[in-house]
Amino acid sequence: MISCAEAVKELWEFLDQTLAPDDQAAVDEHLAFCRRCCGELQFARELRAFLATNASRELPSEVRGRLTQFIVDLDRNGRPS
Repeated sequence: MISCAEAVKELWEFLDQTLAPDDQAAVDEHLAFCRRCCGELQFARELRAFLATNASRELPSEVRGRLTQFIVDLDRNGRPS
């Protein structure tokens, strides 16, 4: 099974279904067992939906804060906290 860092790294491509079939299956398998990464997947889906419907609006401060923390955590250790 792949690690959380690997799953998160592939998350956006997983949502776009642009991964190779084996990689798509590996992320899917990881998500079936990892609650933490499932939360990241849900956040990514919500963020994507928000951006799609509100592209001309400014991000709410709570969303901006979560997104900023997510990016900081990825830069720091390759995975969100």
